[in-house]
Amino acid sequence: MITKSSNSSTFFVSSQNVNSEVSIATSGEFDLSKDNLVYSKSLTLEANESKTLYVRFSPTTVGTQTGSINITNSQVSQKTVALSGEGIKLRHNYKTYNQEHLAFGSGLSQSSVKTFDLHDDVSNIESIKMYVDLDCPSAGCNAWDVFANILVKEPTSNEWLEIGRYITPYGVDTSALDRGIEIDVTDFKSLLTGTVELRAYIEVWGSDGWNLNVEFDYVEGEPDYKYYQISRVVQYNKNSLEGVIYGEDQSEFDMTKTITISDEVESTHLRTIITGWGHATPADSDGRRCAEWCFRTHNVKINGASKFQHNMKGIGCGNNPINNQAGNWSPDRAGWCPGMAVPLRIDKFNEDMSNSTFEYDYGFQAWTNNLQTDASNKHAYYAISTFIVLKSNEEISAASVLN
Repeated sequence: MITKSSNSSTFFVSSQNVNSEVSIATSGEFDLSKDNLVYSKSLTLEANESKTLYVRFSPTTVGTQTGSINITNSQVSQKTVALSGEGIKLRHNYKTYNQEHLAFGSGLSQSSVKTFDLHDDVSNIESIKMYVDLDCPSAGCNAWDVFANILVKEPTSNEWLEIGRYITPYGVDTSALDRGIEIDVTDFKSLLTGTVELRAYIEVWGSDGWNLNVEFDYVEGEPDYKYYQISRVVQYNKNSLEGVIYGEDQSEFDMTKTITISDEVESTHLRTIITGWGHATPADSDGRRCAEWCFRTHNVKINGASKFQHNMKGIGCGNNPINNQAGNWSPDRAGWCPGMAVPLRIDKFNEDMSNSTFEYDYGFQAWTNNLQTDASNKHAYYAISTFIVLKSNEEISAASVLN
């Protein structure tokens, strides 16, 4: 349901040489006013009266709608003005970071932690979208495409949870996009309410960096479920080089978890963000080195059986609207692109997971690093975060995740 009217527009009506009143009415979901305060579907002007009038669009449904202004008088033919408007869902916008300069050196920092007040009541919020907009500082943007993310603090554990990740564009801003890089963060609805603490990070190694702007749209509508809960499963994502090491001994990384879900849960899914870094060898037959370039398929196992696959392949870097980048931005990486959001990998359980305990394991496609690359860093890494999201129309607890 749409509950807000548009801004008003004006039109001028002039009547001359008539001896009866002029009637003005609208069709469709449009209203009229003489003073831009009190609105109705129709009004009248005295004979030979001229006046600026106001019209506004007051939709009750989503979509494009048409109508008209009909001006009639018994002595002249009817005049009609066509109207159109588009009804959209009501959005509550919250601006957080504003021109936050993230850089390295000269007294600047790669990260910023701040507290913001967001939407208080999410009971009628259908979705939450985050927009990340990057501007260039006065000395220009940093030249490189680097790992960057936004995290929210979970107030009970004080753990930082990654709500979205993106890769900066080479040497430019994001002005080619209407509002910046868009990321759906609805899964974090239970945490993105009221007063929240956010952490912004850009892995930039220069005093130029970027000026960061972040805002959230809370879109009213009918939520798919009334209650959401989210828990961290794995999170090795401090930066690009502190992910899970690939092709070597991974024993220090705990990728196997025991997850318990309580009663009344109606929907369960995993939310994963993963990006590969490094130019390790041996390269694939097409010359792609790991893990930035090599295409791979990784497996999520549930109770020892392969359940979901993550295909780390090209996502169309050359089609990025930010096409004025300075570096090697257009060739496809393994599942990410410079100047774009990192894809969300949503794995939904079709079966009922309520009141269950299961083992989760993330398995990387087999490959062995020969440590013979000519790159200065001989390793390959996967920065990864996975969360389990529970939904229900009854109050529920977050999933328990144990090592």
